[in-house]
Amino acid sequence: MSAHRWDDLKVRLASAVVMIAVGVIAVWAGGWVFHVLIAVASGVMVWELVCLLDTGRTKSQYILGAATFLVALAANVIPPSFALPLLMAPAMLGFTRMEQGGTRYAVFATLILFAGYGMMDLRDELGLVWMLWLITVVVVTDVFGYFAGRAIGGPKFWPKVSPKKTWSGTVAGWIAAAAVGAYFAWFAGAGIGLMGISIALSMASQIGDIAESALKRKAGVKDSSSLIPGHGGLLDRFDGMLGAAVFLVFADQLVAFPPGIG
Repeated sequence: MSAHRWDDLKVRLASAVVMIAVGVIAVWAGGWVFHVLIAVASGVMVWELVCLLDTGRTKSQYILGAATFLVALAANVIPPSFALPLLMAPAMLGFTRMEQGGTRYAVFATLILFAGYGMMDLRDELGLVWMLWLITVVVVTDVFGYFAGRAIGGPKFWPKVSPKKTWSGTVAGWIAAAAVGAYFAWFAGAGIGLMGISIALSMASQIGDIAESALKRKAGVKDSSSLIPGHGGLLDRFDGMLGAAVFLVFADQLVAFPPGIG
């Protein structure tokens, strides 16, 4: 096996350390610190999204990114029934600003805002432990998928869209997520059903990753931006978290969460 497959590992790890440090501080602090971080990340991801989709842009990426930041901050401090239309507003605004890619923009912008809203709500309502569970499931899905895919190799998952992803890495992510679910079920006194939710969350994370890969392939670019050395842009790094957080928002309407508690 070629050593070149590990060439980007040092850069990826250095960037990951910085991202983890910032993330840990914000998640631990909670409250407005976490809200601001999520709002900034949401705004940057929408900025990247517009840059990907609309090559004829002028100021749209800044206007829509700023609108997303403000909406993400405001939605969490007003009643949920009024937060819902507010969360949709940047998507609707995009139709008036985008010269091309308006539909794809509206879908992804909505997912970004609902994911951010869901993460804020999870941290505020259920506390640090369950926010750490969400993050850990997404991280181990990515990390175990990365290493297993390169070490084991094998059949590709969807080569036309994401040529580096393999079935070995995909399944390794599910197994790692199940292990995380088992640990948190024991640690938090939750039901064993948390393992199943964790596997589904892992799958949703992978779908978010694949969806963003398809978006980039359509745009003909490798990364959503060059903000993070070794990782590309925030969309590249947090596409899995978007899928997982949106999934959890809707799954919470179908199953009691956390399972076996209360």
